[in-house]
Amino acid sequence: MTAEYDQDLDCEGLLCPLPVLKARKRLLAMEPGEVLLVRTTDRMAVIDLPHFCAGAGHDYLEAQTDAAVTRHLIRRGANSHAAQAPQN
Repeated sequence: MTAEYDQDLDCEGLLCPLPVLKARKRLLAMEPGEVLLVRTTDRMAVIDLPHFCAGAGHDYLEAQTDAAVTRHLIRRGANSHAAQAPQN
């Protein structure tokens, strides 16, 4: 990971949709512009987290996989609706 982050969220061992739900909850408590590092082992998180970010107004910065763990960097969006879950 090349970027720095403000908070770290361990979602290792959790399956979809828990990594997204936990990231959403943590992002609600963060200030706009802060960066969250989410560690996951669920391979679907590389699809789910970027999709959530696109719908919720957050910036999905990057992902890096090392063995079974993927580290995702998300920047908290500035809009008031940014922490809401995407509508299906």
